[in-house]
Amino acid sequence: MLRSLFAVVILMAGVLAPAAQASPARLKDLVEVDGVRGNDLLGYGLVVGLNNTGDSFRNSPFTEDAVFNLLERLGSNVTGEQIRARNVAAVLVTATLPPFARAGSQIDVTVSAIGDARSLMGGTLVMTPLNAADGQVYAVAQGGIIAGGIVAEGVAASVTQGVPTSGTIPAGARVEREVAFSFADMEDLRLALRNPDFTTASRIEAAINAAIGSGVARMLDSGTVSLDLRPVNGTPAAVMAAIENIEVQTSSRARVVVDQRSGTIILGEDVRISRVAVSQGNLTLRVEETPLVVQPNPFARGDTVVIPRTEAAIEEEPGTGLALVETSVSLPEVVAGLNALGVSTNDMIDILKAIKAAGALHAEFIVQ
Repeated sequence: MLRSLFAVVILMAGVLAPAAQASPARLKDLVEVDGVRGNDLLGYGLVVGLNNTGDSFRNSPFTEDAVFNLLERLGSNVTGEQIRARNVAAVLVTATLPPFARAGSQIDVTVSAIGDARSLMGGTLVMTPLNAADGQVYAVAQGGIIAGGIVAEGVAASVTQGVPTSGTIPAGARVEREVAFSFADMEDLRLALRNPDFTTASRIEAAINAAIGSGVARMLDSGTVSLDLRPVNGTPAAVMAAIENIEVQTSSRARVVVDQRSGTIILGEDVRISRVAVSQGNLTLRVEETPLVVQPNPFARGDTVVIPRTEAAIEEEPGTGLALVETSVSLPEVVAGLNALGVSTNDMIDILKAIKAAGALHAEFIVQ
């Protein structure tokens, strides 16, 4: 099947309509506080108690070494012994240490097999230290694993649902070391926008100054708003508690996001299309081979030969003809104009690409 977009003709440029108003959002949902961040943790450990679904020591020699080291630390001398257990698996343990985490608090961890284990279901993670990028141990993980997959197998077939070689341990790690950070001593804060935009940053500045005093907030660029806390009575935590629920009218660039693998199309409410005419049709090329075998009569001289026979044909579907998409002023009208073409989702993606190339689609076009 060869889809061909026959013609995209711009009839006239449309006038961009005023930007649609998005729903207001809380400040805490729009920004991050500079310095208030999590830290990634990583550890290497062993999962025991598996039902014959662990690593094979022949294919995963690092698992055998880890088991020997663990048993020797526990006082069992296994030097020179041959262990062929299939109820142990080597895993990597990952977690995120949240900001302001205190010693003794618990965090969730994720456990992933690195050997040839078939499933971690029912296993228990043995005490595993979790290190940060500086090499220091910040937490220790241990506990029963909740795996997210199922494996069923027989003699000649097997079936797997989900990912049984990865799982989680809710509250499975206990924080042993705190990250040194004095938030209460800060005299100024920087708010980093998750989606940088000059209009949104300007509105955040105005909203904060209106709430706690003029001159406190100052927009530095499209992604940063600085807060001067010296003229404000209160700690940085009290100031953030006072402003984080302020609602701000957001603004963002118009976007069209296309996922070609699943055929998903997402249009933002600010998307505009100039007046454009589109013609779309499908072209089908069919080639069939039906060779004919010819052989001589019995007891006659001659050779058996194959005579090629090929049938080729080109079929063209009627298509939609030349459809006119008027200048749209709202997302429903854009959708209605594109739906008027009556084409499939994959053809719609091709049409949007062509409209963008012709300069009639006024939005950022993102293909995934």
